[in-house]
Amino acid sequence: MGFLDALLGRSKPVKPDLDQLFGLPSAAITLQAAIGFTPTGAGSVCFASIEGGAFAQVQQDVRALLDADSERSGRPVEFSRDDYGYSWLLSRRDPDSLPALVNDLHAVNTALQDSGFGPQLLCSLVAFHDAELRSLALVYLYKRGTFYPFAPQPGEKRDNALELQVKTIVKDDLRIEQDLTRWFPLWGAPGL
Repeated sequence: MGFLDALLGRSKPVKPDLDQLFGLPSAAITLQAAIGFTPTGAGSVCFASIEGGAFAQVQQDVRALLDADSERSGRPVEFSRDDYGYSWLLSRRDPDSLPALVNDLHAVNTALQDSGFGPQLLCSLVAFHDAELRSLALVYLYKRGTFYPFAPQPGEKRDNALELQVKTIVKDDLRIEQDLTRWFPLWGAPGL
């Protein structure tokens, strides 16, 4: 970072650290013990839409990689596009297999990053629910290297009190995004 950048208040962007995803199993244990939220077995990766042969090859590689897992049943990954034009990859696992789901998300992110599509990566999420079937996601912001909780409610509303409670609960397990304006709603995210 140069003198002019420092003078104008510009900062160097945080380098993505995909290994932060491996903190999710520990955070899941903390969440379950503190407020009864458990993993649903669903996790997603969101990225800006990409067209062309190179990305089609990455999709095939990801599908082949996740298909190779003999412990997996069903479709390894589902590709979809949301109403905002973003692409999603959804992976499903047994709810008790959160470490395997995290490995899936890490593999998908790494495959996209290593294939030159890192700038298109936006976020990854892992879904949770409680006994009342309230939804919660822990969202990893690729470009910030941080997590935030997202608690959607019916009618595109958020449970802000729950989000702030979860922030406090998992702060020792995950690097939490401190700028609340970056806690974007992910309405209709696959798996949530």
